[in-house]
Amino acid sequence: MPTNPCPRLTQLLLALAICFGSSLVLFAQNSDAASGEQSSMAVTDLNSNNANPTRAVESHTQSGNRTLDTHSLQRRGADGQFEPYQDIETETVKVNSTTVRTVTRTFVRDSNGAKTLLQVKEEERRSLAGGDSSVTRTVSNPDANGRLQPVQRETEQTKKIGENIIGENIEQTKKTVMLPGINGDLSPAMQVQERRVQGSNGRVESEKTTLLPDASGNWQVSETRRATTTQDGTNRSTEERVSRLDGDGKLSEVSRTISKESENSSGEKSGTTEVYSVDVPGSARDGGMHLVERSTTAQRTGAGGQKTTQHQVEQPDPGDPGAGLRVTLQTTDTVRPGSSGSKATRTIQALDPNGDLTVVSVDTTKSDHSAVQVQIAPAEKKQ
Repeated sequence: MPTNPCPRLTQLLLALAICFGSSLVLFAQNSDAASGEQSSMAVTDLNSNNANPTRAVESHTQSGNRTLDTHSLQRRGADGQFEPYQDIETETVKVNSTTVRTVTRTFVRDSNGAKTLLQVKEEERRSLAGGDSSVTRTVSNPDANGRLQPVQRETEQTKKIGENIIGENIEQTKKTVMLPGINGDLSPAMQVQERRVQGSNGRVESEKTTLLPDASGNWQVSETRRATTTQDGTNRSTEERVSRLDGDGKLSEVSRTISKESENSSGEKSGTTEVYSVDVPGSARDGGMHLVERSTTAQRTGAGGQKTTQHQVEQPDPGDPGAGLRVTLQTTDTVRPGSSGSKATRTIQALDPNGDLTVVSVDTTKSDHSAVQVQIAPAEKKQ
C-alpha cells in the first residue's frame, strides 16, 4: 500500500499551515539529486467562511518511471483539528516505451476514523504500431472480508483506418464493458463502437453506436449518437442527434443538442446550448421536437482584473409546458485578485416553491499568491 512519500515535508508543511493560517495556499518542494526523486506538496483552504471549513492536501512524488499523486480532503473535527475523510492515491508507472499502468485507490474513514479502502481502479494503456492503441480498465471493490472483487472491466481498442477519398483521417474505437452476471462472474454487458472523421478546418464528424445483449445474448443496437463539430476561428459549434429504439423496434430520433461557443478579441467567452427532445415534462409526445432546455455561459473581465462567469439554465414549467422556458438555476463565479492573493466566490440560485430564484449556497475560497516555498535537504543515507 502506498505510504506518505515525504513525511518530513508533511510535518513541516502542516506546521507552517498552523503558523500562517488556514486561508493560505502553502507549497513545499523537496528534491534529491542523487536519486533523482522530486516531491512537492500543497495545502489549499476550501470553504474558509463556512461553519464547517475543509481543505485539500495534495502531494506529488516522481522517482524514475514512477509517480505518486495523493489528494486528501480534510475537515475540522470536534477537537478543532483538521482530519481526513477521503484520500485518493494515484500511482502511475511507465512500464516501457509503449505501456503505462495507472492504479487509483480511494480511501474513506470508518466510524472509528480508521483509513479504509473503498475502491481500486486499474488502467493499462498500450501504444501500438501505426498510431493504434488499446486500454484495459478494471474497477474493484472490497468484499465483506476485505478481498478485492472486480465489479467492472472495460477493454478499448482504437485503430487508425486511414484516409477517405477526400483525404480526411478516419479513426475507429470499440469498447466492451463487462459487469457481474447472475453467477457473479464478469460478462459482456455493453458494447460501444465509435467512428470519427477528422476533416479540414477543424471539422470533426463522429458516430457512436451502443449495443446491448438481447435475451439470447446477441448484440442489438440500442442507441446511436451522431455529432458534427465545426471550428471557425474562435467560434465553435457542435450538433448532436440521438436516436433510440422505439416501440416498433426501430431507431428514431429522440433528442438534438446544439452548442455554440465564441470568444471576442478581449478574451471574453460566451456559449449557448439548446436541447430539443420528443419528451416535454408535463405533456405527452406529439411526434415533434421541442426545446426543453437552454443553458448559457458568459465570462467577462471587469475593472481591476475581476473575472465573472455566469451560468444559467432555463427549462419549461411542468405545470404549464406551453408557457415557454424559465430560469431554474443560476451560478455566478467571481474571482477578485488582490495584492496579497485572490478571493473566489460561487453563488448558486435555484427556484423556490414560489417560482422565484433564491440563493441556496455561497461558497468562498481564498488563495495567497505569495506561497511559502521550502527547500528541504534529503535525509542522510545510512552507511
